[in-house]
Amino acid sequence: MYLQGDMHTHTIASTHAYSTILENCTWAEKYGLKGIAMTDHAMTMPDSPHVWHFENMKCLPRKISGVTVLKGIETNIVGDDGEIDVDIRLLKSMEWVVASMHKYCYEPSNAQTHTKSYLKLAQNPYVDVIGHCTTATFPFDFEKGIKAFKEYEKLVEINESSIMNKKGSRENSIEVLKLCKKYEVPVVIDSDCHYCELIGKAPIALEMVNELDFPEKLIMNSDWDKIREYVLKKKPDLDI
Repeated sequence: MYLQGDMHTHTIASTHAYSTILENCTWAEKYGLKGIAMTDHAMTMPDSPHVWHFENMKCLPRKISGVTVLKGIETNIVGDDGEIDVDIRLLKSMEWVVASMHKYCYEPSNAQTHTKSYLKLAQNPYVDVIGHCTTATFPFDFEKGIKAFKEYEKLVEINESSIMNKKGSRENSIEVLKLCKKYEVPVVIDSDCHYCELIGKAPIALEMVNELDFPEKLIMNSDWDKIREYVLKKKPDLDI
């Protein structure tokens, strides 16, 4: 299977990443990607960019190096009721919103509390993707969560970087994929790249979906037209 989009990427605006948006798009074009989402960390992350970074993304062209860029954000889940660290005004202006739990922004507790947070988060109409929900740091009731994500039309992320670097994520990704297959919940397979040559690269995740015979129709970024359709359903006037 081949990915046509990478929906979770970082630039040097998040200072633990190492490439510019131009470098990311240059390599995306080399690899044959049709689009990416630019999703630097929201402001609660210690090294996140200033809010102006997100407000000023309107100055960027729609395509860079021939690759369509969705101007987005990785917002941080910061509370037990699914609160996130982006105000409604900025949230509405974003074209792609990933919401993730990070230990620097939300104190890990227990599966019951994390489940409650995800169930509340799922109801936020401006969140598109549940980011890297497979790490051992933030256990939750996968079945309850996946059902809620389906109900509220959230995409579930299978995150290559987490699989490679985060404890428990490989095993948990398999369980999440099985449930997404069972309940027909769409996923995105993302690199979460922090360096340009990794953009669009997810060999372990792709091997997993092949081994599980996961339906390609449920992998949204296997076809850029499926991403376009998803985005335009929410933002019909967007020029993508």
